[in-house]
Amino acid sequence: MAGSDGLYGPDSVTWRVMGQPVMWVAGFRALYLQALHPRVMRGTWQNTMFARPREAWGRFQRTTEFVRIRTYGSLAEVERAGRRVRKLHATLHGTDPDGTEFRLDEPELLLWVHCAEVGSYADVARRGGVPVTAAELDVFVAEQRRSAAVVGLDPAAAPGSIAELDSYFERLRPGLQATPEARSALLRSLNPPLPAPYLPLKLALPPLTTLGFASMPRWARRCYGFPGSPLTDVAATAGLRAFQEAGRRVPGQLLLPAARAAHRLIRARQSELPGASRTA
Repeated sequence: MAGSDGLYGPDSVTWRVMGQPVMWVAGFRALYLQALHPRVMRGTWQNTMFARPREAWGRFQRTTEFVRIRTYGSLAEVERAGRRVRKLHATLHGTDPDGTEFRLDEPELLLWVHCAEVGSYADVARRGGVPVTAAELDVFVAEQRRSAAVVGLDPAAAPGSIAELDSYFERLRPGLQATPEARSALLRSLNPPLPAPYLPLKLALPPLTTLGFASMPRWARRCYGFPGSPLTDVAATAGLRAFQEAGRRVPGQLLLPAARAAHRLIRARQSELPGASRTA
């Protein structure tokens, strides 16, 4: 059916990367990196359930479901989800310490969130042993311009390669810092309260979130006041590879419903490709 493969399709690098177990770590890495933009963090804190820990899991699930739809949904599903997100963001405002108000859908803020997310996926995929080449990661970053459009960004404003992503982060670094809100969110994420159906994840989450933090760039860890040691990079890379391998054996009932649905869709679509042998 036309549009059933959504923004990407089974022959895209995006489907290959996003179906990997180690992307769970990349998701937490992205959240910690996104929080280093003071306005992004303030706006998120002031308008979401971050300040109410017992409601944070629901927000995490909704974010996971949005990523699942954006990646694997049909064009109609992606447009509906994007419309809801754009409408919501258009109504939200934040306030700086000096009283200056700002909108959460300002292009600068949306671009930072986009780049921190895409950069995390790409870096964790490379270090975690996902079978993609450097050229394919460039393709992945370019493909993500389509996801930028979903939240209301001009796709041409988003980086289209790893080199462009690296250049973007270098330009933004001087203005990044860990605000009190970012530090509070980090601490709460290490051991969040979970609904009863997800209690089996209670033991798995702390090492997963810790690995997500450790896999950030050295300069990002230093923003939070932690050492930016090269030894941490080596250990984090080893941990990512171990998680990627172990994640392939996670029982299906421990995955979120969105993850289970995405894995089924990947397998179904990829089985239709001539000579397909990859698995999610």
